[in-house]
Amino acid sequence: MLERDPATVAAVRPAISAKLVGPAFVAAVAYIDPGNFATNITAGGLFGYRLLWVIVVANVTAMLVQYLSAKLGIATGRDLPELCRQHFPRPVSRGLWVQAELVAMATDLAELVGAAVGLNLLFGVPLPIAGVLTAVVAFGVLALEQRGRRPFELAIAALFGVVFLGFAYDVTTVGAHGREVVAGLVPGFAGPDSVLLAVSIIGATVMPHVIYLHSALTKKRAHHRSELSRHTLLRSQAVDVLLALGTAGLINMAMLVLAASLPIAGDPILSAHDSLGRMVGGGAALAFAVALLASGVSSSSVGTYAGQVVMRGFVRRSIPLYVRRGVTMLPGLTVLALGLPTTDSLVISQVALSFGIPFALIPLVLLTRRADVMGSFVNRRVTTVAASGCAALITLLNVYLVVAEVSS
Repeated sequence: MLERDPATVAAVRPAISAKLVGPAFVAAVAYIDPGNFATNITAGGLFGYRLLWVIVVANVTAMLVQYLSAKLGIATGRDLPELCRQHFPRPVSRGLWVQAELVAMATDLAELVGAAVGLNLLFGVPLPIAGVLTAVVAFGVLALEQRGRRPFELAIAALFGVVFLGFAYDVTTVGAHGREVVAGLVPGFAGPDSVLLAVSIIGATVMPHVIYLHSALTKKRAHHRSELSRHTLLRSQAVDVLLALGTAGLINMAMLVLAASLPIAGDPILSAHDSLGRMVGGGAALAFAVALLASGVSSSSVGTYAGQVVMRGFVRRSIPLYVRRGVTMLPGLTVLALGLPTTDSLVISQVALSFGIPFALIPLVLLTRRADVMGSFVNRRVTTVAASGCAALITLLNVYLVVAEVSS
């Protein structure tokens, strides 16, 4: 995955510092948010291990995409929204901004609803109140960013670790069927409903807003660095992406495997929690609920931060975080107040996110293939072809889904 410029990199290879690792873990939180809970658990409950391969493909795609976003920030010292404004016609840039804001609402819906369900499962807090409490806690995490980049990254990484440990405990306790897991890695669908879930899994995994965010996180590390040191920084970010996204992929696979091993009926998330409590014990159910809450709080903080990056980059404006949070949380609070099915709402929101991926991914590919933008960091041909293939595949799946829904 890592691309090197022989003239600059081969000379000196300084050790990669642990302090350079972190941005990918912030981005990876979006890859294990409540939307992933909903899509993966629904897929496991309905189709067993059949769609496990979709998670693997989506996660490999995510690694490539986040690496390119990180590279863009390091090479240019600017983030993706800023470069879109600079290099694309104004109508195109403004259109990208509008769709990015709409995608942010779909993202926030999943995060708010998921964390609220986690609070409800843990403490019995009514869902609308739990949604407001989630927003308040997310503000507290975001406040750490005002004290410096590192405290925010460490807080997000800690919440990421909570989710990982929760599912590690649950899967170890419940167990899995080895042969069926291997069979689930073979590509295939089981009808239109499985395609809908596959699209939602991709939308929950390759998150549009973190494609924008990752470049903003790495550009701060690239300022005032020589070209050689930026190549060293890029190597550290490649390691960061492999570790963070690899772990996120394992968590997503654990979600589906867990659901495939449990009787799921009714609302998939609530049913999974109930089945864990009845079949395994209160400890497993508690770990599940804590992981869901940690996932919602951390991804909500990251999502709000990403929204600021999008607005500053595309239109050179910024609004107070509490105002942005208040606007983007309205759809989620509406879902909670109306008592709509939570997991179904989460799955639909992830389908919406899948439709937003090409609007972030295609500009990323177009910019990283340009030598006048990237300099010595420009994509190799194989990288551009691979990334273009990912964008084409996601777009084709979205088109297929629309055609299938219209004709049904």
